[in-house]
Amino acid sequence: MARSGTRTALRNDPQLYETCADQWWQPQGVFAMLHWLAAARAALVPTASRTDAVLVDLGCGAGLLAPHVADKGYRHIGVDRSPSALRQAAEHGVLPVMGDVQEVPLPTGCADCVVAGEILEHVADLRAAVAEACRILRPGGLLVLDTLASTALCRVLAIGIAERLPVAPRGVHDPALLVDRDVLAGEAARHGVDLALRGLRPSLPDLLAWSLGRRTAVRLVPIRVTSVLFQAIGWKKG
Repeated sequence: MARSGTRTALRNDPQLYETCADQWWQPQGVFAMLHWLAAARAALVPTASRTDAVLVDLGCGAGLLAPHVADKGYRHIGVDRSPSALRQAAEHGVLPVMGDVQEVPLPTGCADCVVAGEILEHVADLRAAVAEACRILRPGGLLVLDTLASTALCRVLAIGIAERLPVAPRGVHDPALLVDRDVLAGEAARHGVDLALRGLRPSLPDLLAWSLGRRTAVRLVPIRVTSVLFQAIGWKKG
């Protein structure tokens, strides 16, 4: 069962990922929603268009994206700051790279696809993280993001309510770091990527079945409203 009360003394404390390291691959553990998001994120990643294509997974955690992209033809590189998460990612076929998404230790233009899932709402410098994601993306490459919006509604739903349910660790988000959508889109455009945004929400029948132990995953449904959880996708100009 999920340990819904798991938390650390500080919000957005990286130590939480070490404390909860055994929860990453548990479908009803405290990282359950990250599994659902990984599936939704992977659905936006196309099959590789060339041999030796590279997918860079920023904030890869324990590699939850890996099973969903394993047959798409990419060399999957994962960047994260958590040693325990990177060890687990490597066990699932991800090439692990210890590093910060605000200063990615990879060459410019190395990636055919860059994904950054549920990481931008954890960084102190959003502009730096966006710039780095765009920097390592080659011209014509695809950027796929998902994150939480800086709105009052998001603070209520994603922090006030969700962190009291068995789908996220308590204290995982700092409301001050939620993502301003205009800043995100503006910075990406400044670095050659025009983003299209869409919202996501859990399928309510799936969520009920999951809570009763009748499903191991919950589908996320695209919606027009981007004021809580949203995805962003864009191709880098050549």
